[in-house]
Amino acid sequence: MLADKHAKEIEEESETTVEIDLTDKQKHQLKHRELFLSCQYESLPATHIGGKCSVALLNETECVLSYLEKEDTFFYSLVYDPSVKTLLADKGEIRGGPRYQADIPEMVLEGESDEREQSKLEARAVRTFARALDCSSSVRQPSLHMSAAAASRDITLFHAMDMLYRHGYDLSSAISVLVPLGGPVVCRDEMEKWSASEASLFEEVLEKYGKDFNDIRQDILPWKSLMSIIEYYYMWKTTDRYVQQKCVKAAEAESKLKQVYIPTYSQPDPNQISTSNGKPGTVNGAVGSTFQPQKSPLRSSL
Repeated sequence: MLADKHAKEIEEESETTVEIDLTDKQKHQLKHRELFLSCQYESLPATHIGGKCSVALLNETECVLSYLEKEDTFFYSLVYDPSVKTLLADKGEIRGGPRYQADIPEMVLEGESDEREQSKLEARAVRTFARALDCSSSVRQPSLHMSAAAASRDITLFHAMDMLYRHGYDLSSAISVLVPLGGPVVCRDEMEKWSASEASLFEEVLEKYGKDFNDIRQDILPWKSLMSIIEYYYMWKTTDRYVQQKCVKAAEAESKLKQVYIPTYSQPDPNQISTSNGKPGTVNGAVGSTFQPQKSPLRSSL
């Protein structure tokens, strides 16, 4: 089970790192060093106890052969649940090692040429040339400056990096795909595929429907796919037109706020004796009266 799994991992890692050969004895020992944690309790007589051992949770980042260096050392990774009779992982697996970590390439020093940047530059040049040959692109971007700006959009860089990855970062092979026999390929995103009338219609229905893209497609834009509408929405949020509309809405909402003047009001203290026009204050409803204690008659005891 896990012993076979880790034995296979060691053999695979040995191909890229240090070569480790497992003997048949080591494989046999690994199979018998694996235990399974269980919540089930059993009582055994003391005569069955043969000695003391140590059991540790399997460390994925540690070499599994380290558990064979000490005698009476076992490891576990799975927990047995007797209620459902299944083995479950005790905790998440730490995916360490060359099978999971990326190989960090060598650092490109300042001043050295980087083929990846060269690939992006050539991809922009090819896309600009492709737009010059495309009639529809010439109508939308009549000037060279606008055509070059459209050719430098993210869709061009994404396509260039994708081709570079597919051809094993071989620059010459990736560039040959950018310009096939039929001519250079024009990459367009949703911002270019939508016409001005479709963009205006989308902005109008967005005020009514909100982000309910299914209803927008069903009622207003049935010729557009749902993926196309969603992609255009998030691209549209990055434009200056969206920022301007957001500022206009904020200004309208602020203009609707009414300014209400609330005068300062101090509540009089009920415990304070107030005087008016030089007259003595009022205490318990009596004006100008003084308090005099009353003498109660004493009763003589008989």
